[in-house]
Amino acid sequence: MIASVRGTVLSLRLDGVVVEVGGVGMLVHTTPRTLADLRRGAEALLHTSLVVREDSLTLFGFAEADERDVFEVLQSVTGVGPRLALAVLAVHSPEELRVAVASEDLVALKRVPGIGQKGAQRMVLDLADKIGAPSGEVPAPRAGRAAAAAAPVAAKPTPSPVVEALVGFGFSTKQAEDAVAAVTADGGAGGEGGDGSGADLATTLRAALRHLGRH
Repeated sequence: MIASVRGTVLSLRLDGVVVEVGGVGMLVHTTPRTLADLRRGAEALLHTSLVVREDSLTLFGFAEADERDVFEVLQSVTGVGPRLALAVLAVHSPEELRVAVASEDLVALKRVPGIGQKGAQRMVLDLADKIGAPSGEVPAPRAGRAAAAAAPVAAKPTPSPVVEALVGFGFSTKQAEDAVAAVTADGGAGGEGGDGSGADLATTLRAALRHLGRH
């Protein structure tokens, strides 16, 4: 079991990061939330989970140990593998997931691409006693959805790598294009500006996932 890795960030991708550990570059798959805080050339500490298959060894990493632990617990749900567990954490933070499970908010759970009504119900049943209770009171449904739905669509071209990453999480191409256009129009993400680094793209991806989660 590889519980963590620490080393220099060699490169950033939309679905992960390459960290040099003892002279070896290790590809670690992670979420936009974790990627947004990483920088090429800086040191990174990632809490990791190694998924072993007959034909592969895949390492998943997270900024917080809690996120790694929730990732592993998610895979105890019937039908949820590592990629779908990663998609869940791309849409919801561990605390947001705890709130959704505690309040049996199936709508929130179904915002994750690949999770339907039955899958959301299974998550509520299977996770209720495994991921812990929310740290605070379960909030009322968030307001402002109408305003979010009315967000303007940007005229600028869509950053295709971000769209491809969203499609990889299970969203349709149109959903991905509309979400990226909306967040770049709002100026709430780095887009492909700055130095065009993977961190900038990860910030846009994270903002787009938040936008999709509100609809």
